[in-house]
Amino acid sequence: MKDVQLNPKEESTYECFSCGTVVRATAPERCPKCGADMRNRQTPIE
Repeated sequence: MKDVQLNPKEESTYECFSCGTVVRATAPERCPKCGADMRNRQTPIE
């Protein structure tokens, strides 16, 4: 699998683990809708 190089200052697409909300942001800590953890969609889930 190809490693993804992420720039924390670059805006990316993030998805909420709980409710599925998708946002474009630099590095959100929590979902703006429900407060759950977010994941960067460019990072594969294993």
